[in-house]
Amino acid sequence: MIATIDNFKVDLSKPIDISIPITNTDENPIAWYIEKPVIEPVVFGDWIGKVSEGKSSTNFNNIFFNPHGHGTHTECLGHITREFYSINQSLKQFLFLAELISVVPELQGEDLVITLDNISTALDVMLKLGVSKEALIIRTLPNFTIKKSLKYSNTNPPYLSEDAASFIRESGIKHLLIDLPSVDKEKDEGKLLAHKAFWNVKDVNNLNADARLDCTITEMIFVDEEVKDGTYLLNLQIASFENDASPSKPILYDIW
Repeated sequence: MIATIDNFKVDLSKPIDISIPITNTDENPIAWYIEKPVIEPVVFGDWIGKVSEGKSSTNFNNIFFNPHGHGTHTECLGHITREFYSINQSLKQFLFLAELISVVPELQGEDLVITLDNISTALDVMLKLGVSKEALIIRTLPNFTIKKSLKYSNTNPPYLSEDAASFIRESGIKHLLIDLPSVDKEKDEGKLLAHKAFWNVKDVNNLNADARLDCTITEMIFVDEEVKDGTYLLNLQIASFENDASPSKPILYDIW
């Protein structure tokens, strides 16, 4: 099906899924020192909610997972504030023009860092053309498919520098997507500099009036090598959780 949106044409029959699904297998990616997700049938006495067990007409599973540590998720600034904010209340629009860029994080001491130079160079053409994008998708290189099943805990993954996050905010980007478990350093003494810079949160205990309540960060995506850098239509899908974060399914569409 071909649709026209803001003078762009998009083929809605050819979605590009950049999410990582949640499974209860060892292939599931894991971050933040937790175990893999649990997906198992409900049990009442000798009744098991699984058709193959022969005692139920339906499959009836409980699922235990953590959105931040078990796969692709989208979070609002409630992730870092004392006051509760829900991703379900913060994200009210779901279709955005998005720019996909690929960057090679720079080695700084023992860290790999996505720097201001990385971001400004990759966005230079977009900014010169004055093209307004609401979403930025960052693919880090090298882009090994093992990202879809990595165990990130205690590995010090690459992260986004504070000034790069500020630049992204100042560029008008409202929705940031990245193929890492966090935009911040794994062990940073709770500073969360990139989160705070992107959401413009100056005090997590008393939220400033110009904090970006309608902006989101999506982490642990995977963008296949076949998907080229450039502009896409993004459909940012979440589940309706009243929580700071939700598992999510960002979908890209080619536009012309």
